[in-house]
Amino acid sequence: MDAAANNPATVPEQNNGSATDLVVLGLGYVGLPLAAEAVSSGLRVTGFDVSDRVVDGLNQAISHVDDLSSDDVAMMLDQGFSATTDPACLATARTIVICVPTPLSAEGGPDLGAVTSAAKAIAAHLTPGTLVILESTTYPGTTDEVVRPLLEESGLVAGSDFHLAFSPERIDPGNPTFGVANTPKVVGGLTEACGEAAASFYGRFVETVVRARGTREAEMAKLLENTYRHVNIALVNEMAIFCQELGVDLWDSIAAAATKPFGFQAFYPGPGVGGHCIPIDPNYLSYKVKTLGYPFRFVELAQEINGRMPSYVMQRAQELLNESGLALSRSKVLLLGVTYKADIADQRESPARPVARKLAAKGATLTYHDPHVESWQVDGVDVPRSTDLEQALAEADLTILLTDHSDYRPKLLSEYARLLLDTRGVLRRSEPEETALAAGVPTQERRRIQREGLQVL
Repeated sequence: MDAAANNPATVPEQNNGSATDLVVLGLGYVGLPLAAEAVSSGLRVTGFDVSDRVVDGLNQAISHVDDLSSDDVAMMLDQGFSATTDPACLATARTIVICVPTPLSAEGGPDLGAVTSAAKAIAAHLTPGTLVILESTTYPGTTDEVVRPLLEESGLVAGSDFHLAFSPERIDPGNPTFGVANTPKVVGGLTEACGEAAASFYGRFVETVVRARGTREAEMAKLLENTYRHVNIALVNEMAIFCQELGVDLWDSIAAAATKPFGFQAFYPGPGVGGHCIPIDPNYLSYKVKTLGYPFRFVELAQEINGRMPSYVMQRAQELLNESGLALSRSKVLLLGVTYKADIADQRESPARPVARKLAAKGATLTYHDPHVESWQVDGVDVPRSTDLEQALAEADLTILLTDHSDYRPKLLSEYARLLLDTRGVLRRSEPEETALAAGVPTQERRRIQREGLQVL
């Protein structure tokens, strides 16, 4: 029996009048927007990060994430926000939210190093009555089995002396419609009282709070969301490969299927998957399932399919050049977009890098264009950047569109590119449809490709 269950005592309230309402531990793409929303609601917020560069930049009103401008950070500072590398700030916090990275290890398993470091730092300064919430994506059981014991090294007992909960982050970088305030917040507490405390905290600046049964259910909810996307993207990626061989226009088929008002959600093929969530999070679930002695076949198969898409892109590029009497090894290839999604600067796990690596290995001369990325390297080698898009398109033997930034309009690409492989379906979009697709609502009407030398994945 755990101590929290054996001890029904209510978590004591903090009496420190100088207490900070919130300390956000980890000021990246999750933690900083959370801090911004909290401070705008009137909470006293401090940001803690181990990076001197990040902290110094924020205290000088310099943003390092896509969703907040430097003006936004300046406004946060005016509202009382400050950033620090001193963990002593944790001792005066009423609520502490952990928003640190959870990458994969070199072996492909979970790397909880940042989470355990955060928990140890909190334990050294933990006071009775504090609410501690983990937002970092992880496998079910982490809050209870990993974070809780580390926090209890303080001598305080979770559920009796302090509250402990998990609430998965749902940040979608670059999304102009949904942010922290209007995205429903899932919360699961170690105990019923812990869940109530966490829901009450988020309710101060989030419109809708959804209570999960416990921390494990909340942890699983996040992994379910991203595994669902991972598997469905793999489905259409595999279909793209054999539809090309069958002579089937998959993009048209998806558009037709998407007219069904129930039972179908459109997913689209691409050069691979990127960002923190889809390439990484399902592996956390797969890891946990393997500890039970079971393989997680859907995740493993999806990983295999999505992981081979850069090779398929290279194959299609080689075929397109061959059809024009050109060899990849003697061709100038322009890559359009090197970030993992449109209209942001975030390059985490972008499929552009493995595509570039494979093209370079075949002897292609590479350049790139991306309005959001000033310099770019592949395996430590600088790839030259083109700044004049029209000139770059005209000079390249082959252009491969990897990220559908809004700069890459169908008309421009069709007029200037000599050969083009479009991995994002931009050539198939009409101007009104681009807006609809951005909202996730495709239409049946699709632009036709007007000339040879232009292909869609």
